[in-house]
Amino acid sequence: MNGILLIDKEPDWTSNDVVVKLKGILHERRIGHAGTLDPMATGLLVIFVGRATRAVQFAESDSKHYLAALRLGITTDTQDITGNILEQKDATVTQAELEAALERFRGEIEQIPPMYSAIQIGGKRLYEIARKGGTVERAPRPVTIHELSIVGREGEDWLLDVHCSKGTYIRTLCHDIGLALGCGGCMSALRRTEAGAFLVEDAITIGEAQRLRDAGEIEQHLLPVDTLFSREMACTASPEEEKRIRCGTEYRTKLPDGLYRVYSKSGAFLMFARAEHGFMKTIKNFFEV
Repeated sequence: MNGILLIDKEPDWTSNDVVVKLKGILHERRIGHAGTLDPMATGLLVIFVGRATRAVQFAESDSKHYLAALRLGITTDTQDITGNILEQKDATVTQAELEAALERFRGEIEQIPPMYSAIQIGGKRLYEIARKGGTVERAPRPVTIHELSIVGREGEDWLLDVHCSKGTYIRTLCHDIGLALGCGGCMSALRRTEAGAFLVEDAITIGEAQRLRDAGEIEQHLLPVDTLFSREMACTASPEEEKRIRCGTEYRTKLPDGLYRVYSKSGAFLMFARAEHGFMKTIKNFFEV
């Protein structure tokens, strides 16, 4: 079984919980995911099954789209509503004031990773240090907020649509917006709606995956791995070129420089490759061995 499975993660599951459960459902040990979601978050988790796990590294760098709930007036140690409250303030903020504050968070910005994160410093994950009451210095990291807009209200929360680069912490974004407004803030809910070219509308739940597996229909929901590279150019290798591909050898090409999906004459996806200075070079192969 090989391919990409789109899962709509439910709350209280870790991303690893999803992987472990799917290993049992699909009877496949080679399963990975691209882009961790916190337990409280819901939404799109892109799962790679079988030989498709070779593509995880390319999906991890994709931009993501989120619907986030921002609760102003509350600061917590985890930067989300599940944490211990550190401070509470009045949060009488107008939409115009919030919109003005958001402007400084669009484009290329720097974030200090939260202590409750899986980043390793000195061989220890930050959340392990934080759970023991510790803290360590963290260097700011550059991220890009492609789009950031207010899309509504839900009770006391502001709903934000966020399109961002790899490595962005949405709860840190909420925390920092609260700081900018002077009242503090935290993330009260989060749903991932897009990851690269994939949409949560096309995803299934873990329960649905189990039912489809029991009915023998789960493979109909596996996307071919080349779907991940659908934005790149496609080309077909000759039988002689295919032999060189299977031997891991570059070959001459007249194609323009750039990234390519390379297929066999029969239509099988052979590799993701780069044409450069007249040669086609393998970036990652995906043919069956």
